[in-house]
Amino acid sequence: MRTQKQWGRGPRPRPWRPPRPSRPAAARAALRALLPAPLPRPTAKRTLDLVLGSALLLLASPLLAAAALALAVRGRRVTRRSPRTGLHGSPFVLRSLDTRRLKLDVASRLHHVVCGELSLVGPAPLAPGDARNGTGAARRWRQELKPGLTGLAQVRHRSGMPWDEADLLDQHYAEHQGLRLDLAVLAEAVRVPLREAVHALPWPGKARLSDTDHRLPGYRTVE
Repeated sequence: MRTQKQWGRGPRPRPWRPPRPSRPAAARAALRALLPAPLPRPTAKRTLDLVLGSALLLLASPLLAAAALALAVRGRRVTRRSPRTGLHGSPFVLRSLDTRRLKLDVASRLHHVVCGELSLVGPAPLAPGDARNGTGAARRWRQELKPGLTGLAQVRHRSGMPWDEADLLDQHYAEHQGLRLDLAVLAEAVRVPLREAVHALPWPGKARLSDTDHRLPGYRTVE
């Protein structure tokens, strides 16, 4: 007959331990820890900025290089630098050619679009401390929106209508932004300069009225 002491000599229970991962699983986990975090998937707006911005920069590069060389030969300042406020209030330096001819100063900012500091369409980039940054809701949507190379305010400011003020147009864009609106703004930004350039061309056979064109035959100055 066993005593109470003999009953307690059985094997002691082992403490619970989590199961060890297999070697392949441990290797995959170590490899994932060494790799950088995956980049966020680009949005449709960012894709448009990269594709169209890179194409426009490639096409404009010869003209920009010629303009920069011309400025340097004349001894003038080639680039103009100005601090601006970007997405989430982060500051950056806006660099552009120091000329307004043929809108080359705007085209020279395309590298900011490719780098992600600007978008093709958005509100105008403001200087740090600009009063238009506003407070409250205005400050929030401005910081959450990337400034643009052109924008709704830039293409509509010529109308002179009271509802076409820059601040109201920027806010309207912030509330209704989308790929469709961006394409419409880009089309308008291209159409207006082209129309002005076409009207300024000296077309052959173009009628040119002078102060004598409306005079009747036989009219003399002494009369």
